[in-house]
Amino acid sequence: MDKIFDLTGKIALITGGSRGLGPAIAQAYAEHGADLVIASRKLEACKNAAREIAGLTGRRVLPLACHVGNWQDCEPLVERSYTHFGSVDVLVNNAGMSPLYPSLEAITEDLWDKVLAVNLKGPFHLAALIARRMADGAGGIINISSAAALHPTVVELPYAMAKLAVHAMAEGMAHSYGGRVRSNVIAPGVFATDISKAWPESFKREIQRIVTMGRAGEAHRFEQMLRWYQIVFDAKIQHRNPALAFLTYDDEHHGSHLLTSTSCSRRVLSEIAAA
Repeated sequence: MDKIFDLTGKIALITGGSRGLGPAIAQAYAEHGADLVIASRKLEACKNAAREIAGLTGRRVLPLACHVGNWQDCEPLVERSYTHFGSVDVLVNNAGMSPLYPSLEAITEDLWDKVLAVNLKGPFHLAALIARRMADGAGGIINISSAAALHPTVVELPYAMAKLAVHAMAEGMAHSYGGRVRSNVIAPGVFATDISKAWPESFKREIQRIVTMGRAGEAHRFEQMLRWYQIVFDAKIQHRNPALAFLTYDDEHHGSHLLTSTSCSRRVLSEIAAA
């Protein structure tokens, strides 16, 4: 294990940990020594992910059911995590949803409320609850956003709007806690996960055409990004590696945003939506 990114003794709480990028994120932390809380709506899916990661890494993994869009689920998640492990060193706000809709005018209030609840309301409440406890010591919050937040299209506009608001949330919290709680954003582009298996073939072909690499990103590659964001977990790492501190710690730059764009063209994505 790379000692620079040694997470032994750290506890990471990952929402949306059973699907999409969640399992890759969780496994990356576990491989670097962290024990985990994996949370998502379906407990059985969390248990399956927990068993697999624990079997591969030997780390302790607590599966918990939580619909982050419901605030009444968030407080028990935090309480059970702290009761079980005694602390949470990092929160990864990864849960998200972006349902399809035929046109902007066809978006219903129900769809709008669900998208905002999962992508913004829940992450804010969880971050607020945990940051209050982290502030007594130290910790970090990583908010998984999307390249769509910076390059929105008609395809995912409510989702993009919610994710962009998360950027403001992250920066505001980082400054509010003055370095005691480091709060940052990672904005991935298009990644192939279990969720992408439901993509229609026409969309897969368009991804090959519009992405610079000619394909979606591979979920396990996301681990490399998290290695750099490891400095969120332990201020001592920043002291040993001052060249890294600008990402999350100093007064000018904490609340930083890391864009991992797959270079999708806004024009082409708009064409897809209109097709």
